[in-house]
Amino acid sequence: MSWKRIPFRKKPPAVAVLRLDGVISASGPRLRGSTLSIQSQAARIERAFKVPNLKAVALVINSPGGSAVQSALIAGRIRALAEEHELPVIAFAEDVAASGGYWLACAGDEIFVNEASIVGSIGVVSSGFGFQELIARYGIERRMHTAGESKATLDPFLPEKPEDVAHLKQTQEDVHEHFKDYVRRRRGEKIANPSEDLFTGTFWTGQRAVGLGLVDGLGDMRTVMRDRYGEDVRFVPITERKSMLRSIFGRSGTMMSLDGLTAGLPEQTIHALEQRAVWARFGL
Repeated sequence: MSWKRIPFRKKPPAVAVLRLDGVISASGPRLRGSTLSIQSQAARIERAFKVPNLKAVALVINSPGGSAVQSALIAGRIRALAEEHELPVIAFAEDVAASGGYWLACAGDEIFVNEASIVGSIGVVSSGFGFQELIARYGIERRMHTAGESKATLDPFLPEKPEDVAHLKQTQEDVHEHFKDYVRRRRGEKIANPSEDLFTGTFWTGQRAVGLGLVDGLGDMRTVMRDRYGEDVRFVPITERKSMLRSIFGRSGTMMSLDGLTAGLPEQTIHALEQRAVWARFGL
């Protein structure tokens, strides 16, 4: 009896596709897309670098930004694993990769965009509301007791103090410098003109961003990766794992009731307005 040798079939190369979609925030309800934080993304990032026969990790980004700290933590985790596994990371911007979204894109060794993508906005913004005249109109008395003269800094129910605003601006400058240093470090000599004009918070279309060196070129994920790794490249989406029990019982582990659903509505409304405002800055 003779045995035929079964030819060994080489496994196709794999690209892990890690979608980062939504406002970057440590907390808040999921409204448009997701709320991106290191807590919500850490497990997905880890799994992205464990795909068999992996050749690269593709970051598909659609984010108008948000928390600078969460942006730095997510990007830092991606870079640490890329260096540990010695794998390239390629970022692709969809509608917008601005502010913290651009911070995430800079975690890639290369960045590709659509001609109409919104890119950049390398700056820091803080916004809020002042309610002191509103509560005075309705005869509401504000009562606050603190230990520490700066504990009530920028309280929205008190008039702004020049010294509080000055302190906030200094804090923003510190964060802005960190953001600029990160962009310069990651983009290096690719930046055409690394002057302060690039870091004013202005945003550009993808086409303009190529000329400025903020991104490497125009292209979508499937086309670029197939050109690089072959037509048989396997794309592996890294999705969020949801357990059935969590879907039924919610985060707290208890059955959700109508009271529980409605109790957080005021907070959810505020978060919805805040997140909508972040997207609206870029016409989205």
